[in-house]
Amino acid sequence: MLHLSPTPLTLWIGIIALILVGVLSVISWKRSPHRGRTAVLECLRFLAALAVVILLWQPEWLTTLHPNTKPQIAILWDDSKSMTTIDATLPPDLSEKAEVVSRADWVKKALASDLWKPLEAKGANEVTTTPFATPPAVDGATAGTDLEQPLADLLAKQTNLRAVVMLSDGDYNFGQPPVAAAQKLRLRGVPLFPIPVGNKVRLPDLDLLSVTAPTYGIVGENVQIPFTIRSSLDRQVRTIVRLRDEAGHERTKDIVIPPNSETYESILWRLEKEGTSTLELSIPVADGELVASNNSRKFNIAGRPEKIRVLLIETLPRWEYRFLRNALSRDPGVELSCLLFHPALGMGEGKDYLKEFPAKIEDLAKYDVIFIGDVGTGQITKEQCTLIRGLVENQASGLIFMPGSQGNQFTLLDTDLADLMPVILDDANRKGIAESIPSPLTLTTEGRASLLTMLGDNEEENPEIWRRLPGFYWHAAVIKAKGGAEVLAVDNNRRGKYGPTPLLVTKPAGTGKVLFMGIDSAWRWRRGVEDLYHYRFWGQVARWMSYQRNMAAGHRVRLFFNPERPEPGATVTLNANAFDPNGAPLKEGSVTVDITSPDGRSQRVELQKNETAWGAFSGRFKADIPGAWKLRATATGAEDKPLETTILAQGAELEKTGQPARPEVLEEMAKVSRGRIIQPAQLADLIKEITALPEPRPLENRIPLWSHWATVAALVILLGIFWIGRKLNGAF
Repeated sequence: MLHLSPTPLTLWIGIIALILVGVLSVISWKRSPHRGRTAVLECLRFLAALAVVILLWQPEWLTTLHPNTKPQIAILWDDSKSMTTIDATLPPDLSEKAEVVSRADWVKKALASDLWKPLEAKGANEVTTTPFATPPAVDGATAGTDLEQPLADLLAKQTNLRAVVMLSDGDYNFGQPPVAAAQKLRLRGVPLFPIPVGNKVRLPDLDLLSVTAPTYGIVGENVQIPFTIRSSLDRQVRTIVRLRDEAGHERTKDIVIPPNSETYESILWRLEKEGTSTLELSIPVADGELVASNNSRKFNIAGRPEKIRVLLIETLPRWEYRFLRNALSRDPGVELSCLLFHPALGMGEGKDYLKEFPAKIEDLAKYDVIFIGDVGTGQITKEQCTLIRGLVENQASGLIFMPGSQGNQFTLLDTDLADLMPVILDDANRKGIAESIPSPLTLTTEGRASLLTMLGDNEEENPEIWRRLPGFYWHAAVIKAKGGAEVLAVDNNRRGKYGPTPLLVTKPAGTGKVLFMGIDSAWRWRRGVEDLYHYRFWGQVARWMSYQRNMAAGHRVRLFFNPERPEPGATVTLNANAFDPNGAPLKEGSVTVDITSPDGRSQRVELQKNETAWGAFSGRFKADIPGAWKLRATATGAEDKPLETTILAQGAELEKTGQPARPEVLEEMAKVSRGRIIQPAQLADLIKEITALPEPRPLENRIPLWSHWATVAALVILLGIFWIGRKLNGAF
């Protein structure tokens, strides 16, 4: 049937409009010499006006569906993993004693009880029970709880719903907000009676939330494995973190976990072999801890033999330069090139020395890390500075500033390298600041957690090593670190307007990294220990600066991505550098990445070219499920083997045991649907409330004609016929 919904204003406007149109039509008919044809046209005119007025009154075609089944009472019960938490107390209606059981057992006992029989008495209602959020049977599939979808599906299937009962802990982590389904229930006149199961207080537990290990490391070198632990214990815990591989090798670390807080820590691991290794990080079960299943995590990391190409640029061969050159040239993982601009003797010559700055962009592009010593525009041109910046920002190379007492680096502030400098230098002290007594470096909080400053074999001995290191007698005049920079070490004896003078500072630059080393006495760290700490520090610097650039490198394409270990649902940013057959950055062409998901689905992503001369491309894709995502990158016209790599999406466990129940979510759903939250001890009252509910009202299906395309089409056709008729009427 047709249903109109006019307001008083639109009702009178429509009536007045129809009267006016009717009067005008009659006048036009009387004046026309062809009254027959004019009558038909005026009827069409009035019909079109009537259609417009009816549209103004918001017409709907209303269909009423009278159900021919019994009223239905749906019981939805949560079958997710969080329901295995043991924190639910059985009420007297379900147990003779107040026994604490799992949430799932509580639900099973409630469903198996006789409390529901009155609802089916004399065939008055049809009661159905349906689980939701059941964990998937496929290993590795993401499990989660969606409170909205089961209710939406129920409304779509059932036509005679009287009430819905939901037994859940309210802990949802998937889908739309549950209140959206509650609003749909309200529109249908179906009340929701949620029954919260579980305790609002988190169980005493130590939860190893995450392990964010790098995707690869260098064989024979330490890698840093960061991890996060959340404690819901009400006391401090001293425990041991254990990292173990498949062969049984392990490394441990003593940590202290504060009560009711999250702890961010890391542990070192030395890779001893090439290829992928599976490691397990674990913590022992603490006294009073009730959930042991979340105390360990496994992850994969690849060991690689690496060849890092380093360019070292300097003027005077000061002690820092000499010992740094020796350290890098003796490192089997480093391929060193030196560029020495001696002010008196000219260009340095000998093994590993270059005669001039790389003239071609492809010659510079091969370097993973560039050290700039006491060098300025008197040694390298502004154009060459621009090339260095492009290399860092577009090809993920690393850049280390190592100023000296000549103050040459101040002239770089007039070049494109100025923005890459992570600190603000004091122009009034270009020659730097000399100290009469040795001054030590002091690690900041960030420095103590950084792999760059890890001189010991473990985190425990590292602070003591730094305290014993010989101090420095000269440092660059630094005012403060720039925004976005991370200060790793400061001058222990000298403070400025902004606090301790920052001397070891890092900062991201495009896809690359920048490090500022404000002292020239790291070579003195050799005192008493020979090359131990000096070689280790600079080796770690070179590898850390080039890490991202060497994530996946082929002959024609280099690919790196962020985040390294995405969580399911995260967007992964792909950055690629492509080269032509001669090794120069690709200027004309494209890079495509074929992606295969863990479940076998394939997609192709064509990376967008950045408007630079560095052959840089970028793109994105969404890692929507956990597992190994295989990437195959190809540059235009490449005849060699495409670059292949794998991104491991670590399934962040959405469903966890030991989490507190969330009855406030269920209470909001009940209020919106005009139901009521039922506490576990009130089950008998629930039966009475449902029994007293009225019969479900018939379903109404409304088709809004005022916004339907067919209505608009019919009106246009009617007006078209009227217009054509008027033209024909005037022609005859």
